[in-house]
Amino acid sequence: MASSNFVILTVLLLSLLLLPASCRPAVRTIRDTSQFDALLKKHSEETGLPVIVDFYSESCGPCRQIAPAYKKLAKEMEGKAVFVKVDVNSQHQLSSRYGVRSMPTFLFFVGGKKFKEFSGAGEQQLRQFTDQSILKAERENVELPFENLMEYYAVNDPMKAEEDVEKVHKACAKQSKAKGACVGGAAAELGRKLNKKYSKRPKTVKRFTPQEKSKEENSEKAEKDAGKQKQKKQSSKNAGSSPLTLSSIPKEDLLAELEKRNLAEAEARDEAEEDDDTDTPPSSTYTPSSFPERVVIIGSGPAGLSAAVYAARAGLKPVVVAPPMGGQLQGKGVDVENYPGLFNVTGPEVVSKMREQAMMFGTVFEGDVVTKIETDERPFKVELKEGKRIETHAVIVATGADSVWLGVEGEYEHRGAGVSSCATCDGHLFRDQTVVVVGGGDSAMEDALVLSRTSKEVVVVVRRDVLRASKVLADRVQEKSNIKIVWNSTVEEIKGGVLPAEAVEEGEEPTEPKKVVKAAVVKNSSTGETAEIACDAVFVAIGHSPNTEFLGGQIKESSEHKGYLAVDGMSSRTSVPGIFAAGDSADAVYRQAITSAGSGAMAALDVERYLSEHGLGNEEEEFERQMMEEMMADEVVDDSGGYNAYENANAGAGRKESSKAPEKPKKEEKKEEVKKEEEDEEHIEL
Repeated sequence: MASSNFVILTVLLLSLLLLPASCRPAVRTIRDTSQFDALLKKHSEETGLPVIVDFYSESCGPCRQIAPAYKKLAKEMEGKAVFVKVDVNSQHQLSSRYGVRSMPTFLFFVGGKKFKEFSGAGEQQLRQFTDQSILKAERENVELPFENLMEYYAVNDPMKAEEDVEKVHKACAKQSKAKGACVGGAAAELGRKLNKKYSKRPKTVKRFTPQEKSKEENSEKAEKDAGKQKQKKQSSKNAGSSPLTLSSIPKEDLLAELEKRNLAEAEARDEAEEDDDTDTPPSSTYTPSSFPERVVIIGSGPAGLSAAVYAARAGLKPVVVAPPMGGQLQGKGVDVENYPGLFNVTGPEVVSKMREQAMMFGTVFEGDVVTKIETDERPFKVELKEGKRIETHAVIVATGADSVWLGVEGEYEHRGAGVSSCATCDGHLFRDQTVVVVGGGDSAMEDALVLSRTSKEVVVVVRRDVLRASKVLADRVQEKSNIKIVWNSTVEEIKGGVLPAEAVEEGEEPTEPKKVVKAAVVKNSSTGETAEIACDAVFVAIGHSPNTEFLGGQIKESSEHKGYLAVDGMSSRTSVPGIFAAGDSADAVYRQAITSAGSGAMAALDVERYLSEHGLGNEEEEFERQMMEEMMADEVVDDSGGYNAYENANAGAGRKESSKAPEKPKKEEKKEEVKKEEEDEEHIEL
């Protein structure tokens, strides 16, 4: 039995050795800490390339927003840097090792050591730090051989003994940790010091070059081919003699080969998954048109996507303008239980399905932020952050709402360092730690339940003596053993500290100290007493404020709820004809995913009716029809007067004045045909 098992193991190993090597994708996914450590070591000792790491989460909106830019940058910098991503939900050991406290967080490694770090979805900063990392890697891609150092001292300091030169070289090699070689940052720093002392640098050589890399790959291929031939010969030999025994293969070789193949399989999976990222497929990406759009939908939450589905099915070809973040529902980590027909699904899954459905019917997406709408002239002009401008006959505002902050001392300073408004995004970063949730509504209860799965203790601070949340959520929170509620209290201050700076070796740039949350100061509204709650993070869930500032007051707001758009009765019409509101931008009362989706459908129906009543939105079809008529006509008459859909809005469903040539009288046409036939007969040569 043991011998048969060994034969199977041997056959498996031999088949693994014959597997073809796979190409690496632009961005690799880290599966475990050993893979990450092996990757850093490889590029520190074999290629010299910097490693850029993206710590992300699938439920993190900003992570999704920056993902396409990160992948694009990885393709641009192919051969100059290595790009990887780490899911903090499954690889919390790595996020804890590097003190990641918000997402996305980007770490930049050069020579196996951390060089730079920043948090947030800033594409400009990502590019800037990547360029700096590449520059540093190129600057440190040097080696100072002992012979070159001897020649240098012979010219610049002839009295220096060989033993002393050897000590200098060994000290450099020890610092660079490269097995007796003076390389990398240590060699570059030694060169700078010698230049400062003798006004001349020693001659160095490139440590890594493309040619050497090519030779190395050819060498590895030759070794692999030789190994295959040797294994075939050994197999043939064993086939005719005694079978292989376990003792003939060292245990270290087996383990090393298995680890190598596991990494190869991980790379193969990454390559297969590369085209299945969060990027929008090309067919659903907005392409500017020469004609005004029929409707532009601002926002991609339940309201915006529901409006997109209805508008697309009505043939309006809607354009959705929004970052790929999905609104509040995107950050909902618990299951969506109050949306009919949906169960055992999370917020991100629901948003993904809505987006997919909208795309299926012809919706196109523009991943940008709207900064302004010009309403003085028609069609409307929608200004985007990246400088684009979209003209449209109708607009649906479905921008939702953003989290409201406490506004207390220490809150702003520690955002991204322990203060957050998204438990689903950042909760896993505080595994086995104590966290505070501020709020008593549904959002706060959902955050507390999400955090209770990973945190050691969750303290909920409520300013009243009852919870405003639904009974189901309130009961679940109070049943959890690791959730504690502090009643009749408000957070007055968030206290923090600074982690000690990481130890750096000589020649390395020191890293900036990290801010961390230490405690939340709470005040009891009944007694007036204050107390400190020791914690590692504070999650704020006290409500939301509508995202309507970009409208600049052009649309009338609700008299009862500041910032929320006022609508006409039960419709979605706003004070500006042609602009409609849906979702939390106009709803200060219900603020549910299902009510937002319903108002999105209403807005799309209102838009369809508005365009029909005013005869707008069919310029492209009208232009194509006229072109066909002009092509069929005998003569083309130029109509230099131009066309304005709004001037002819009452001329019948938006049809323009036809620019085709007037028809000739039939008798005149017949005379011309007869005359032409007679002329043709006269010119016939016999």
